[in-house]
Amino acid sequence: VQLQASGGGLVEAGGSLRLSCAASGRAFSSYAMGWFRQAPGKEREFVASISRSGDNTYFADFVKGRFTISRDNAKNTVYLQMNSLKPEDTCVYYCAAGRTGWLRFLKEQYEYEYWGQGTQVTVSS
Repeated sequence: VQLQASGGGLVEAGGSLRLSCAASGRAFSSYAMGWFRQAPGKEREFVASISRSGDNTYFADFVKGRFTISRDNAKNTVYLQMNSLKPEDTCVYYCAAGRTGWLRFLKEQYEYEYWGQGTQVTVSS
């Protein structure tokens, strides 16, 4: 599976962005999908995950109520809608895919097999 993230950019604090991650190859619905992010000089951290079915999601505390994750299995794409953005959300955002059960989401980096190249999000104050 190859993953291509897009949708990053520069936005003012309080604004919104929607990231997309398109998957190539077969069996997109075989994978739970996740978003991670990494700021300069910091470790990569978990942001959100969605189950294969799309019914179950999980978010890091620092994005709860501001970000949503969704997927379209027919389009082989997962989305991260980011609202009420803050300067501290400035990071490179990565999408990832990992095999698991139909209703499970994945929270740990080691659970993900495939990673996209990242897309830069910059939030100005």
